[in-house]
Amino acid sequence: MAAKPAYRDRPEVEVAILDALVDRREEGMTVFELRTAVDADIDRIEAALGELKDDDLITVEQAETRLRVYPHDRVVPDATPEPDDPGVLQRIRSKLGL
Repeated sequence: MAAKPAYRDRPEVEVAILDALVDRREEGMTVFELRTAVDADIDRIEAALGELKDDDLITVEQAETRLRVYPHDRVVPDATPEPDDPGVLQRIRSKLGL
């Protein structure tokens, strides 16, 4: 799952981090897990995390001895699926009675 479209105009590393966090929004991710999920060096990841935290798009919590990062709720897309579009072929078939 990807972050909401409103947050996709940010730098590439920030978007990659938000997408990874949205996929694991319930359990969050450690910085190490983010490093394996995002194709960037640790310095760029840390800078991006700082920007995301400053903009209040992520939450950082201490769990035991590790920090876990979570996406803010407003970044996560709604869980309600869009109504299925039957597609062009299906509409043509239904018009022709097939």
